[in-house]
Amino acid sequence: MAMDDALAPRSRSASSLGPAEGAAPTARLWHWAGFALPVVFLGAIELLVRLGVLPANLVPAPSMIAGTLTHMGGEHLARHIGASTLRVLAGFGIGTVLAVLVGAAMGLSRKLEALLDPSFQALRAIPSLAWVPVLLLWMGIDEAPKIALVAIGAFFPVHLAVVAGIRNVERKLVELGSVYRLSPSRMLVRILLPAALPQIFTGLRTGLSLAWMFVVAAELIAATRGLGYLLSDGRETGRPDIVFGAILLLALMGKLTDGVMKALEARVLAWRDTDTGEGRR
Repeated sequence: MAMDDALAPRSRSASSLGPAEGAAPTARLWHWAGFALPVVFLGAIELLVRLGVLPANLVPAPSMIAGTLTHMGGEHLARHIGASTLRVLAGFGIGTVLAVLVGAAMGLSRKLEALLDPSFQALRAIPSLAWVPVLLLWMGIDEAPKIALVAIGAFFPVHLAVVAGIRNVERKLVELGSVYRLSPSRMLVRILLPAALPQIFTGLRTGLSLAWMFVVAAELIAATRGLGYLLSDGRETGRPDIVFGAILLLALMGKLTDGVMKALEARVLAWRDTDTGEGRR
């Protein structure tokens, strides 16, 4: 009996730890493992190239890629990265604003959705490279066609997310707005858009990744600087180290911008009471 009493406080103390507290170290471990995985992959590529398993003329060693990027100089790389980033931000901003406006209008009006949706779905199926000659013909070879192409790439996933998010708002919330006799504009701002924000942020992150893909398509054909131009220049000069260096920089910039969008999502949607997965292992 005395032994049971002595063990009881310890048992209560162990059981008082919630599942989230117990899973937190494991979650942090997997988080760091996610960052370590690309490093391990690059290390494996380096080893395979050094051992001659992979041909160095087709798959350059990561150390060679790093040396090439270092040899280019920070200022030279900054010009390419800055040019692509500015195009992505400008095109993504324009495409997102248009997508939210048009998507909100279609979400509020089923007649407008029935009228515009078939055309939008057809346009969405057009590959990015198919837009390039049309935009060059209409806008010339300056920055306008590049930004327009990025805007097209960002528009459709955000537009779909806005329409779907508004359509999936709970009926009770819409009925509550009707009880308070909210106008359509106030219903949109006060109820529909806030309720649709989780799905809209998913569309924003998808649109941002597509914006990076579309900017490469634009820079491959008509550009004098940018990561897409760097990619094309490496291909034309037979420099796989430059090609893979541009690809790694694109992956890094895509990850950084997605991380910013993810952090913004967590801050804006902090009010959600959802399962974040901390209790799952």
